[in-house]
Amino acid sequence: MGKLGEMMTKAKQMAKGHPDQADKGVAGAERTVDQRTGGKYDAQTDKAADAARRSYRDGGPAGR
Repeated sequence: MGKLGEMMTKAKQMAKGHPDQADKGVAGAERTVDQRTGGKYDAQTDKAADAARRSYRDGGPAGR
């Protein structure tokens, strides 16, 4: 596994250990993107934020 993969694994472990703080980070990132793009990609940011939350709240995608 490369450095990026290792960083992702650590980030997921931290998020699983502190889901409330991770939720705040995801919401902040989503809000920032929406503000900077004028809400142009709102549907996509909603979908991405939901996927991010599922990755640490529900144990991630099926089979992982």
